[in-house]
This record gives sequence, C-alpha cells and structure tokens, in this order.
Amino acid sequence: MNPRAVRRDFPILDRFVHGKPLIYLDNAATSQKPVQVIDAIAGYYRQYNANIHRGIHTLSEEATAAFEGSRAKVAAFIGAPTANSIVFTRNATEAINLVAQGWGRRHLSTGDEILLTEMEHHSNLVPWQLAAQAHGARLRFIPVDAQGYLDLATLPTLLTPRTKLVAVTMMSNVFGTITPLTTIIQAAHAQGIPVLVDGAQGVPHLPVNVMDLNCDFLVFSSHKMLGPTGVGVLYGKTALLDAMDPMLGGGDMIREVWPDHATWNDIPWKFEAGTPDIAGVIGFGAAVDYLTRLGMEAVRAHEQAMAAQALAALSQIEGLVVYGPTTARDRGGVIAFNFPDIHPHDLGQLLDDEGIAIRAGHHCCQPLMRKLGVSGTGRASFYVYNLPDEVDALARALTKAKEVLKGVAHR
Repeated sequence: MNPRAVRRDFPILDRFVHGKPLIYLDNAATSQKPVQVIDAIAGYYRQYNANIHRGIHTLSEEATAAFEGSRAKVAAFIGAPTANSIVFTRNATEAINLVAQGWGRRHLSTGDEILLTEMEHHSNLVPWQLAAQAHGARLRFIPVDAQGYLDLATLPTLLTPRTKLVAVTMMSNVFGTITPLTTIIQAAHAQGIPVLVDGAQGVPHLPVNVMDLNCDFLVFSSHKMLGPTGVGVLYGKTALLDAMDPMLGGGDMIREVWPDHATWNDIPWKFEAGTPDIAGVIGFGAAVDYLTRLGMEAVRAHEQAMAAQALAALSQIEGLVVYGPTTARDRGGVIAFNFPDIHPHDLGQLLDDEGIAIRAGHHCCQPLMRKLGVSGTGRASFYVYNLPDEVDALARALTKAKEVLKGVAHR
C-alpha cells in the first residue's frame, strides 16, 4: 500500500488550516472519505433516488439492489456466513443499545452480571448500565493496568454462573491496546457465556473474521472506516438475532399487523424499522470496496509502522507522558499523551494552529481517565493516508507547544 497514492483519493487532504497544510490525526474520532465514497453517495441521489424494499418501479429496485449489495459486501468483509446476520443501525452505539435492549429483555434478570473492561468507551458502558438498572443486574470489570494491558488472570473469578454476557472492546480508543479477544471469548464460551465485541476502533484497522473470532455479536461504524456518518453495523449469530426482540417498531420490520398486535419480519429487517440512510449504506459499500482493494493486512502493516515511528519520536520529547503499550505490535495507530502541566485542550489548540488535527479530552472514557488521574489527554490517531512526514511534524509541534505553554502553566 502506497499512502502517497492513497492520499490522492481524499480531496479534503488538499486543504490548508491556518495557512498550513492539513495534517489530519483524528481518525479514531472519524476518518476522511475518498472520492469513490463521495461519488457513490452523489450517484444515488442523482440517478436512482427512491425508497427501498417496497417499490416495484425501476428506481426502487435499483436502490434496493445497491442497499442490499452493501449488506453483502459488509458480510464478506468480516467473514460473516450470511448477509442476513448483518443489521444496519445508525452507528456502533445504537448497535450496542439494540443488543442491550433486545437481547437483555430476554436474558437479564435480578442478580445477573455483565462483564466489561475498565477501558470501555461510554458507548459500551452506558447501555449496559441502563440494562443493569432495568433488570436488576450488575456490572463487573476486567482490570486494566497503567500500560493498557488487561489483567486476564482475573477472568476465572470474574466469570461466574451469574455472568450472562461479556462485552469488550477490540481496541482501546485511549491506549490503542489490541484486546486478546481469543482468550476472552474462549474462556466465556467454556461457560456458555456469549460475547459482544465493540469493533468501532478495531474493524477499520485490523483484519477481522467473525467465524475465526467466534464472537456472538460484533458492532462497528461506517464513518471510522472511510464511509459516511449515520451508518453502523450489528453482526450477530443468526440464532441469537432470531431470539432477540426488536428495539424499534414501524414500517418494514413487520410481517403482518392487526389493530392490537403484529408479527415481525425476518432478520435482519425486523431490526431496521423505517426508512434507513439509504445513501449512507450505499456509500459504506463503496468504502468497504476501497478497504478491500487496499487489503486489511496492508492497512494493519502501515499503521503498525506509523505507530512504531510515533512511539519512538514522542519518547524523545522531554516531559511528555505517552499512554498504552510501548510496542507497536500490541497496539493500533492510536497514541494518547500529556504534558503533566499543560491542559490537553490548550495543547490541541496550539497544534491546530500548526494545521495538525488531534483529539483532546476524555475520549468518552471518563472512568478510565479517573483511573489514570487525569481529566483528559491529547490523542493522535493514524489511518491509511497518513505519512511518516506527518509523525515528524507532530513531534515538532508538540515540542514547540511545550515551550510556548510551559510558561503559561507556571504563571
């Protein structure tokens, strides 16, 4: 994969910010979109804009074919055995909520436990808090150490007959840690416990095959993997999806309706009430095509090289604290950092003045921030179009920011 050639497909990367070429290092929040995705969305609106599934006219049939074609592409991308195991949602957050409500309603009761980790994004924490409150269950957590590694020695005591579900991130959006999912899934399955994997950070960056992984649910979002916002995915084993209740009621999710009751459509459509983001799903299909052409092994290799370079460069900056594993082998292209006496928002603003877009804040991980003893961090995150030169520019900008802000911090 040649990232300089890849960059030519991303018109936004030609932008200047504050008179400087844009260096976009906020990919963990959302990725940029190639012209192939932009053209696919525009092509739908220009050529065959129509609602899907119910129309018998040509435009509706073309739109339906493109929409369901994207479902098939997503299934193939993650190695799902059937496209019917792919449910489209608005985002990964909604997909987790769908499981928390639709699965939780059937399976959670007083005294049950849900096992998470201490490094979960709020999207894989708050839905389970709500489910636990609704059903009288409680949450337990696999501990994480200061370098971002999970303490898997605690699994034998945390997995009990009361554990009804394990929900874990594939990759931390703070530490960048790649979770040892195989170990966790095998331990849970040995006790008959299903596992949900939050792949919002992992699926865009790592080769994923759900059959090899053997997870029961997997969620991820289009906008973090070159696709548009407003589209998420829930993969579930078909037996589990069949046994779940829908979260939303309305058009297209029904089979038959009477004044006082209704029956549900087949999966996945029983979970897709109302008109979906048709253009977004079609654009997502183009994004999946793009990543498939690049090859996810190549994507992973590029980001591992970027992370290794960034870890080496940032470790040379005096006073900068870098969080997470010290080896690129154990992490994705996400690096969080802090100067102890400088607020991350000030750091982010000064980097923006240099044309460098990073994320600054708690990254929707407030419990983890409290454990680290900080209010937030700066975070740089890489993707397929980032270059080694941009890592060097980040290191220079951080060094400059330290000199500019250290006087302010001590006044």
